[in-house]
Amino acid sequence: MSALRLLVADDHAVVRAGMKSLLEDEAGWEVVAEAGNGREAVERAQEFNPDVAILDVTMPELNGLEAARQIRKTCPKTEVLILTVHETEQVAQEVLNTGAKGYILKSDAGKELVAAVNNVSNHMNYLTTRVAKMVPDAKLKEGMQAIDGDDIGTRLTPREREIVQLLAEGKSNKEAAAILNISVKTVETHRTNIMRKLRFHSIGELVRYAVKNHIVAA
Repeated sequence: MSALRLLVADDHAVVRAGMKSLLEDEAGWEVVAEAGNGREAVERAQEFNPDVAILDVTMPELNGLEAARQIRKTCPKTEVLILTVHETEQVAQEVLNTGAKGYILKSDAGKELVAAVNNVSNHMNYLTTRVAKMVPDAKLKEGMQAIDGDDIGTRLTPREREIVQLLAEGKSNKEAAAILNISVKTVETHRTNIMRKLRFHSIGELVRYAVKNHIVAA
């Protein structure tokens, strides 16, 4: 029987080390790659093709939800499990909408991580126990559904969502262009489109929006 190959992504090295230790206590499980931000997680997934990618939501440069979308698109055989501190039906639905199979609270990882990885690696959904009670079975079974209201995923392109995060983190247009390997002019065009679509007039409004939609940490 081949080993279960895992990717662990979290911007805190001590958290990654703890998860790696817990996961590798399971017979036949191996953490083949680690990442400290979402962009690196996507790159490591493409390089190592793990069976399961375990992603924290609030990572710099590219958050876990956006990383999950990109991993599911470019590495369709890799299932995704999301870790978050947020305990709401809205976040659970956002997670499912990325194509991820699982969602657990970071505070519950010690007791639920192994069970969650087991489910996800077998292509079954897993929601953290407290949140599973909030989400109707029909929604869970449907998995990918449109999210209500002003969720950023319903209004912006993937590239625009990336730029929202970088700008909300305080990056300049030039810095964002370097990270994304695009021109400053292209970033400026995206920024203009973002502000128009969301009807914002200041970066302050954009930052508040990014925090509200769990794109960056408060």
